Amino acid sequence: MEAKAATDDGAVGPDRTVIEMKGIHKSFGGVPVLRDVDFEVKAGEVHALAGGNGAGKSTLMKILQGVYSKDSGEIFVDGKATTIDSFQSAKAAGIGMVFQEFSLVPTLTVAQNISLTVEPRTKLGLINDRAARDRAREILGGMGVDINPNAEVRSLSTAYWQLTEIAKALVQDARVLIMDEPSASLAKHEVETLFELIERLKARGIAIIYISHRMDEVYRIADRITILRDGRRLLTKPLDEVTPEQIVEGIVGKQVEGELVYQAREHTSDEVLLEAHDLTVGTHLQGASFTLRKGEIIGLAGLMGSGRTELAQALFGVDRIESGKLLLNGAPLTLASPKDAIDAGIVLVPEDRRAQGLVLEHSVRENLLLPILDDVKLRGFVDPRLGQKKTQALIEQFGVKVQDPGKPVNRLSGGNQQKVVIAKWLGTSPQVLILDEPTAGVDIGTKTEIVGMIRELADAGVGVIVISSEYPELLAVSDRILIMRRGAIVKNLAREDIPDEEALQLMVLGG
Repeated sequence: MEAKAATDDGAVGPDRTVIEMKGIHKSFGGVPVLRDVDFEVKAGEVHALAGGNGAGKSTLMKILQGVYSKDSGEIFVDGKATTIDSFQSAKAAGIGMVFQEFSLVPTLTVAQNISLTVEPRTKLGLINDRAARDRAREILGGMGVDINPNAEVRSLSTAYWQLTEIAKALVQDARVLIMDEPSASLAKHEVETLFELIERLKARGIAIIYISHRMDEVYRIADRITILRDGRRLLTKPLDEVTPEQIVEGIVGKQVEGELVYQAREHTSDEVLLEAHDLTVGTHLQGASFTLRKGEIIGLAGLMGSGRTELAQALFGVDRIESGKLLLNGAPLTLASPKDAIDAGIVLVPEDRRAQGLVLEHSVRENLLLPILDDVKLRGFVDPRLGQKKTQALIEQFGVKVQDPGKPVNRLSGGNQQKVVIAKWLGTSPQVLILDEPTAGVDIGTKTEIVGMIRELADAGVGVIVISSEYPELLAVSDRILIMRRGAIVKNLAREDIPDEEALQLMVLGG
């Protein structure tokens, strides 16, 4: 597919380069993250940017967005050398970014979020909410989506958060839109809505840089692909000139075979570990019941709002269980807080690793040791040597790539941040491990590692509950799959009774 580009008078013209980055170099603490990287995007094209976690994708885009400053290299906008050293200068150049981590204010309305920092004003200088609502309707209408501008963002599903983020970028007249894992938290039917929107944006001549680890999405939506590895550009090619296998090998650095393939498992025990009977939490969880055996992996499938995350939060003591009962190893279990769950051996790797799973300003070491401080104390005080020893053991066990564990965890790539979240909880030696979207936004190599890690834990007797919007992942890792709808578990299926992804999707949708 050949990209078309909008000319200055609004007509569509071929191959007009909007952004060109040449020889971009960036280091953090003396460690090179980008090494002389070239990258370009043309008007009206979707240019996929791929690479393993830590390859430099987000760093390159944050330089383009003015979040980071480059050490050397040049940036050209419409062929003119341009200095982008702040968010404001990126905005002036027509560059908008939809970050993987949402930047919305949940308590504000859709219209207020869309106009945030560019609020329309009255003659007296006050914020004009009516004008903001009208502007939001115009932008959303142009996107072809139906969202109530007066709705509070916190009342909407994740899919609408994503669309609001895009509208927020477009209201600032973005001609280049960077999308960082935009589908990571979306269900499959919501991804289709996103793709339809992208096609409309392309037709308007907007250039889109699409960062994703999902090969099916890349081939569905992108015109060209650039692969980064170890901070260098490996290749830039049209999608019809590169195979999925070549892309995966380029990302990982080696051939990856058999990833995310279902492997039937022999259970060493039929002993029931966790029992839930008629759990109710407000309107989000309505009489959910299930059992989990030792060494078993249960997958939870369902649409956004089906109650999957609410069930996980109830089992971790975040949400108070209003009625029903829990049994752990046959004994009644009352959870008034996450501490009660942790003390009982139940841990949760949350969906939003940055907001809920990590203290971003703290070091990798501090994050890893936070749940196990008592294990590294000597005479009532944290012993630095014990802490260092435990930290190094967890880093090696879970393959966390980090130069200095004393540096802030926000310096790590998304995949390595996720490994830190998993490692810190597994350091507590739990009986029950709950993972909510454990591979969202991680590269295929890290995804394969996490799936293997889950299987190893189950083989060691840990009961595992996996929530995922990625059906191939659920089908690959689960022994049983529970389907949730309107806060209840409506189907309990053995993995071998689900033939393929399409069958699972139909069941989730109510077929």
